[in-house]
Amino acid sequence: MSERHTYRVIVRGTWDGLTDEARARLLAEADGHGLTSMRFTEEGTLSYEPRPLKHFSMRYVVVSDAADGEEMAGALAEERAETALRERGYGFTGLKSTVTDLDTMKINRKSAARR
Repeated sequence: MSERHTYRVIVRGTWDGLTDEARARLLAEADGHGLTSMRFTEEGTLSYEPRPLKHFSMRYVVVSDAADGEEMAGALAEERAETALRERGYGFTGLKSTVTDLDTMKINRKSAARR
């Protein structure tokens, strides 16, 4: 069995070609998609600023084979984002992802003398 790694992926994009209905829905739901909603989940969480309604981000947890690497984790998260946004009827463009491998991430701990 191959080794599995857990990745945190932020997918960023720009709203594009939003219908009046989609724009109204995003503005009405904006309070639920601000800074306090930013969590990494398998389903993804959407966050954006309502004014101007221009950019958004989605945060994902992706578990996949370590051999596939960060590039695959980013591609999987972007695919999930595309599906979720299309299902909601939101137009978008320019998806780009930033990936962090939690299994190789170095944690800097403060020494007792520095606390």
